[in-house]
Amino acid sequence: QVQLVESGGGLVQVGGSLRLSCVASGIIVSINHMAWFRQAPGKQRELVAGITSVTSGGITESADSVKGRFTISRDNAKNTVYLQMNRLKPEDTAIYYCNTYKNIPAVWGQGTQVTVSS
Repeated sequence: QVQLVESGGGLVQVGGSLRLSCVASGIIVSINHMAWFRQAPGKQRELVAGITSVTSGGITESADSVKGRFTISRDNAKNTVYLQMNRLKPEDTAIYYCNTYKNIPAVWGQGTQVTVSS
């Protein structure tokens, strides 16, 4: 059974940083394309950043709105995916989720709330 558990969110001021973690069980993050998504109130869930599988080169991509500020990474030994978020803006406020991408998604976790105050 696949389980994705996100953590690391919180309340932060504009310009601050957070690092989100996603611990996976039931899947191996190194052989899957993994990504972070977010959903703000009243908006659709959107892709924030993704990383391809190790065999696909571990290529990363990110949404234009977070380029240069957010970085996705993966610790294969811990079967964990991270999202380092720097220079946070109020518009980054959302619930953040991790999941597979470029493929049928796994069951969504609870997500972790990120709130950026101005």
